[in-house]
Amino acid sequence: MSQPPKGRWRPPAQASTELITAEGHARLKAELDDLWRVKRPEVVRALAAAAAEGDRSENAEYTYRKKQLGEIDRRVRYLSKRIPALRVVDVVPADPEAVFFGAEVELERIDDGELLNYRIVGPDETDARLGHISIDSPLARAMLKKRIDDEFSATLPSGIAQFVILDVRYPGSA
Repeated sequence: MSQPPKGRWRPPAQASTELITAEGHARLKAELDDLWRVKRPEVVRALAAAAAEGDRSENAEYTYRKKQLGEIDRRVRYLSKRIPALRVVDVVPADPEAVFFGAEVELERIDDGELLNYRIVGPDETDARLGHISIDSPLARAMLKKRIDDEFSATLPSGIAQFVILDVRYPGSA
C-alpha cells in the first residue's frame, strides 16, 4: 500500500475541456475586464493608503489588502491564460435531436420519476443553481449522443442512477 504524498504537493489537476458557450465566454471576459479596470485599482489605492499609516507589521488593513491584491492578481493571471485557450461553441450541431455540448436536456430519473433540467456547458461556466453542468461531469458524459426516449445510466456520487431523456433543445435554434 502506497503512502500519500507528504507536505503540500498534490498531483496536477486533470485537464478540463476547453469548450465554452458564447455567453460564458462573454462573462469571463467581463470578469477579467472588471478585475483589471475596477477592482484592482481600488485595492491598490486602499493598499497604498494602508501602507501610508506607518508600521506594517501590525497593520491589519495592510495585510488584508495585500492578500486581496494577490487573489485578484491570481484570478487575472488565470483568466488571461484561460480565455485565449477556450473554443467558443455557438452553433447548433448537425443532429439537433441528439445531446451534445450546449444542449438543454430534460431528464426523468427512472427510480423515483423526478424531472430534471440541465444545460451542458464548459467547466468554466457551471452553475448548479441554474442547472448548468460541465461537459466533463459523469452525468453529461453519460448523456452525450443520446436522443429523446433513450435510457442511460450514470455513476453519480450517490451511486448508479437510471435516466430517460424526455427533451433536447439548443438555445437559439428554432
